[in-house]
Formats: sequence, C-alpha cells, structure tokens
Amino acid sequence: MTVDVQPGLLAIDGAAPVRTDPWPTYDKGDVFIGEDDLRDALDAIRDRLYFRYDHRPYAETRAGLLERDLCRHFGVPHALACASGTAAITLALLALDLPPGSRVACPAFTFAATPSAILLAGHRPVLVECDDDLHLDVADLRRRLTPDVRAVVVVHMRGFASDMDAICALARERGIPVVEDAVPALGARLGGRLLGTIGDAGAFSTQSDKSLNTGEGGFLLARDPAVHARAVVYSGAYEGRMARHFDGAPPPVDDLALPIYGLRMDEIRAALARPMLRRLPERLAAHRRTYDDVAGRLAGVPGLALRRPVADGAYLGEALVFRLPGAGARGTAWTAAALRAEGIDARALGDPGDTNVRAFWNWRFLFPDPERARAEYPATAARLDEAVDIPLSANLTARDRDDVVEAVRKVVGSGAGRR
Repeated sequence: MTVDVQPGLLAIDGAAPVRTDPWPTYDKGDVFIGEDDLRDALDAIRDRLYFRYDHRPYAETRAGLLERDLCRHFGVPHALACASGTAAITLALLALDLPPGSRVACPAFTFAATPSAILLAGHRPVLVECDDDLHLDVADLRRRLTPDVRAVVVVHMRGFASDMDAICALARERGIPVVEDAVPALGARLGGRLLGTIGDAGAFSTQSDKSLNTGEGGFLLARDPAVHARAVVYSGAYEGRMARHFDGAPPPVDDLALPIYGLRMDEIRAALARPMLRRLPERLAAHRRTYDDVAGRLAGVPGLALRRPVADGAYLGEALVFRLPGAGARGTAWTAAALRAEGIDARALGDPGDTNVRAFWNWRFLFPDPERARAEYPATAARLDEAVDIPLSANLTARDRDDVVEAVRKVVGSGAGRR
C-alpha cells in the first residue's frame, strides 16, 4: 500500500519532515562498538608492540590471533589481515600469478575500489553489465569472456550476493579463477555458504562502515597455500617472515623474487577486530531484523521495485536499495532529495549532480568521457539512473524503522519525482 499525499505536504516543499533527528550512519559516529570491544585494542597500545613480525611467535601476535579466528569463523585454511579491502583484492590478483596486463572482468555496478585494485595489480578491467536487480549479468559475462580475460572479480554489491554458482561454473568452463569482492558483504551467506569462501579467494574490508569496524583494514581468505604464501609476501612479509604464517613447511615460494608492498594490517587494528568478530552474529541478526521489517512493509508500494536477492536470505541487510522503474536520473535524484528532506539519508546512484563513485561513468581514470562510458554500458547506466540507496544501521530502533517506511511511502506515493 502507499500513502495519499496531497500537494504541499512534503518536507521538500516546506511541510514538517517525518523526523528531525540525524539518520544514524557511521560517518556521524553511529558504530556497533561497545566498551568491551575496545579493551583488546587498548591493551595492544599499552603493550607497545605494534609490529606483527616482532620477537613473539607469530601465533601469539594480535594479527596472528585474528587470522586464526578468521580461519575458524569462515572455515578456510588461510587468512591474511591486510591494510584495506582494496589491498585484499589487489593481493588476491597478484597472488594468483596472472600474466602481467591481463584483462580482468568485474561488474559495472561496483565501488571504484574494484577496478582500482585491478589496475593496482597491473591488470586491465573489463566491465560487465548488471541485471534489473543490480547483480552481475551472467549472460553478459559470458559474452565478454574473451580468451584474454584471465580472471573474474565478482562483487557482492551493497551486501547482496551475486549468482556464484552460475559465475563459478562459467569460470571453470573457461579455466579462469574467481575472486570474490566481499568487501560490502562481510558475514552474508548464499545457500548456507559464507560469501568470500566460494571462489578461489575472498577479499574483505574492515573499514568504518563494514560489519567489522577497525577504521581502516581488511583481510584475504584463500584455500591454496601457494596463493596465500604469495599474498603474504606481497603484503610485506620479508626476510623469511612468510614462513611464520604456516604451521609446517611453507610452499616453495621464493620471497626474494616478489616485491613487497607494505599492505599489512597493524597490531592495534587486529586487536580491535577480534572482539567484534565474536559479536558478528549479533550484528548480522540486527541488520537482518531491520531489513526484513523495512523491506516487508515496503513490498508492493506502487512505483517502487525493491532489489531482489539471487536466493532466499542472500543479503546482509545494511542497505535498502530500490528502483523507480521508468523514472529518469533527475526524477530519481529528486526522490532522494525529498527523502533527505524528510530526515532519511538517501542517495540516487545515478544523480547527475553527484560524483558518486559507484556510478562507473564517474571513473575518469577509466572513462575520460562520461557519456561515451554510459553508451558502452547502457543497461547498467539505465538501472543506476533509477536506483535509490538508503543506509540501514545495525542500531536502528523500531521508531527509526517506522520513520524510513513512512518517508519512503510518503515520497514515492506522491509521484512527484516522475514529473
């Protein structure tokens, strides 16, 4: 259902807004961190041992303990704590030992860090269109997998899983590896499998708005010990320190044959991540409760198409993304502005007045001409022009949830954004 809104009753037109309190987001200090979560990090500061390769056995360092916990949580043999999600994607591509300058496929709908990581690893991005629900379009991926495409980076964008079974089957058919950019989906599952554990390597972020918040940081998961060993060396394990990451003999990887890029995570961030990892199920449950409540009450609103997951429950729930089918970029931008006037943080992904780096035509490092870029990937451009994104904190109250539902019904129900 929707609300009958009379002209002049929207806050953007001067009426009273749905809410006046700031919408809770990480950049305003809204974090899922308690006092107990800080204890280990404060202890690490007081210990004055900030280097993960100091005199201690590696298994006793904060980074070593975090990596052990990550292996246990995700059910994988190898984890590497590193400097960022971008670093994790880069390390994965470097460690896969692709030919220099390889073409690497990735979705056109992603954060700019994904193609940036491909470039940082010395390769060339090949963009793939998205479907109506903003997932990587597997049919378009098949069309673009020419023989010189040597890997696929799949992105579980805004916490929604991609169709990993179809993508991995296609990659196996072509004999190329799959890296999961699970940066925006830490903790989400697809058919019972944790995202980031399905492909050949999984990259994650612990940046401030992620499920584990250490300000900056990330980690890489791998099953192949040689891939892990190379990633460890590239991250900055020099002079035999790579061997500390293995209980037995390490793989025969020559650490002097690889450059070191200083992409390690420090001990303080590793200490901060560990208690939050223990509380991750609590945070994920909060996200799911919020998303299911909000999305359930908005389902069926005329003119609004909620993003659909590729399988039941295959989403994190930290963002509400919907499209306004048939609306142009300016109409969608007006809708987002009207939601902000009602007190709800909202962003039109294709807003022509916004330099949103989730819109591929704003990647000037790849596309000097934005209009030509849009013409090359018309399906993704059209869908982003219709898309609105609202962040959903794990800390939202019942009142917050009521507010976002009321605001979306009010604004979308007005139909004003379609004029």
